[in-house]
Amino acid sequence: MKSRILVSVVGVPLILVVVLWAPIWVMAAFLTALSAIAAWELMHCVGAQEHKVLCVIAIAGAAFSVGFAYFKVYIYSELVVLYALLVFSYAVFRGGEVKFQQIMAALFAMFIVPYSFATFLRLSAAGFHRGFLLLPLLFSFGSDTFAFFAGRSLGRHKLAPRVSPHKTVEGAVGGLAGDMLVGLAFAFVMNRFFSHTISYGGIALLGLACSVAAQLGDLSFSLIKREFGIKDYGHIFLEHGGVLDRFDSVIFVAPVLGVVLGLLRVV
Repeated sequence: MKSRILVSVVGVPLILVVVLWAPIWVMAAFLTALSAIAAWELMHCVGAQEHKVLCVIAIAGAAFSVGFAYFKVYIYSELVVLYALLVFSYAVFRGGEVKFQQIMAALFAMFIVPYSFATFLRLSAAGFHRGFLLLPLLFSFGSDTFAFFAGRSLGRHKLAPRVSPHKTVEGAVGGLAGDMLVGLAFAFVMNRFFSHTISYGGIALLGLACSVAAQLGDLSFSLIKREFGIKDYGHIFLEHGGVLDRFDSVIFVAPVLGVVLGLLRVV
């Protein structure tokens, strides 16, 4: 708990400044750093640290992917193909020393994680109020927090014991209810103080969907850790682990929000 409080005291103000008030290039730099660190953590998880060239390729690919989103590079799909060719070329050159799981980790580090983090930049470029950029974080951390305390106080039935033994059905329900409350609170603030007209019913349903995505993200990255026998991806956040430990839910929630908000803007 002390570690949780310490990380929150330092991290929450930093996130608020970066997301709400800092220039977009600062946010892009912040997201680039997170993507690069996440790439290293993932490569280390699958035992690829001995392949330094592959790790450099993965880290550079993750960082550049966020940069492409910031600079609106429209040949991204072509660059993705070139990146995949580069990764497989290295694997072939090493004559079978690189495992398939390490190749997939390098591709995942360049495709999925940066795409998720770049959602913040895409929402900003689409003209959304900076407050909406907090939603992926609010729904992710809100679901995690409510699920944690609901599970600690009410948890009786295991949710996915083979993946995460401490998670319970009661905690999952608490996360769902918590994100609905988070959504309602967000709508109240935006409607009351920033002249928006967010539907309370709609935002509650969105919170429900995002909590499902958040919990799936949490369990998915726990599944990876369990497969490779590690407790945490890193220690950049002290006892809370690394970027992939803290932002596992965000990686799933952010793209969901990006798609939903984009569709609502079109409609």
